[in-house]
Amino acid sequence: MKKILIILLVMFSFVYAIKLNTSMQQYMKILEIQAQKENPKFKGFDYARGEQIFITEHIGKRGKPISCVICHSNSISNKGRNIHTNKVIEPLSPFVNSIRFTKVKDVKKWLRRNFRDVYNRVGTAQEKGDVVTYIINKK
Repeated sequence: MKKILIILLVMFSFVYAIKLNTSMQQYMKILEIQAQKENPKFKGFDYARGEQIFITEHIGKRGKPISCVICHSNSISNKGRNIHTNKVIEPLSPFVNSIRFTKVKDVKKWLRRNFRDVYNRVGTAQEKGDVVTYIINKK
């Protein structure tokens, strides 16, 4: 009975995962190859690491503490607000915003920009893949 429950939970979790389009799947594969080159011990992208990257505060490019949740909110299903420009940010979750994570060009741009804003540096391939993995799987 316990095995059946575990199998059902695993199957249920995959039902709700967002399936990336072909170009995004290719981009994630490229990130995976880059991550393996950067870190030979790399074993795959990780939801929990992505979550930590997303919620942890760092001294950002403007010299003040910032995290992704400050602009995107604790619930990526809700709208956020850019703390520097005061512009509304549409929900980050592809479960409620179907255009999210459909264009590689946009994903690269926002990862580059947000890592610079929050971490004051370029994100590694592993960090980028972990964050995307977190966001596309967060319910």
